[in-house]
Amino acid sequence: MKEIKNERFGLERALYGAENIKLVDCRFDGIEDGESALKEANHFILENCFMNLRYPLWHDNDVKLEHVEMTENCRAALWYSSNVQINNSKLHGIKALRECRDIEIKNTEIESPEFGWRSKNVSLSNVKINKSEYLFFEGQNLTLKNVDFTGKYSFQYVEDMRIENSNLDTKDAFWHSKNVTVINSTIRGEYLAWYSENLTLIDCKIIGTQPLCYCKNLKLIHCEMIDTDLAFEYSDVAATIKGSIDSVKNPKSGVIEADDIKEIIITDDAKYKSEAKIKVNKKQFSFSS
Repeated sequence: MKEIKNERFGLERALYGAENIKLVDCRFDGIEDGESALKEANHFILENCFMNLRYPLWHDNDVKLEHVEMTENCRAALWYSSNVQINNSKLHGIKALRECRDIEIKNTEIESPEFGWRSKNVSLSNVKINKSEYLFFEGQNLTLKNVDFTGKYSFQYVEDMRIENSNLDTKDAFWHSKNVTVINSTIRGEYLAWYSENLTLIDCKIIGTQPLCYCKNLKLIHCEMIDTDLAFEYSDVAATIKGSIDSVKNPKSGVIEADDIKEIIITDDAKYKSEAKIKVNKKQFSFSS
């Protein structure tokens, strides 16, 4: 592997199609304002590099990034690429990852709206993500561990995802998602997981109004629900809740168990009649058409 150190690359397609190189302490920057520096490149390493130009890593394979900083100007950095490992880096450009596969990101800071769209086989661990609207839209086979995330409209239309030990501050998360499991995590935000299918929450803390409506095969196991009103409307749900729920409205079917529910709302004009069983402090209420 050829090593290149302390070089600056500012021209269009400066290293187009490169293979078997290691770039150390290099800068992708300059008045030339060149795009696509490493497009169609394979089997290369970036170490302690600074990236300030657009579209640098498109159609690449077998890539390692270690201590790499991508600025706001480094937009759409990784598209259509595969087998990428990123560690101890900063990804700050919009749309930093899209339609990629087999991606591993560790110990990294991400500030990138529309991050991860239509990507597959992506794992994140010890990652902080800020200001990323529509995170992982239509992503598949995703694993998140020890992730701290803030942003709106996350995980919409995702399939086959597992999240552990994470903090998610996000509005409209998990809409239309399928086959998602979240364990030992806090989820804060309005309108959680509407229209989801096969969502399982285990030992989670859920905070925010009108969560978990229109869900199919929804499971909550030993979860807490804080400031959660009008929960479970028209959902098929099996839930065991520690503590209190502010209100439950028109659950479609299943069993909801909680230490306390401040209000149970079953309306005569509901679109779907409730056939759920609700147990409050072991006292059971049944509703059917």
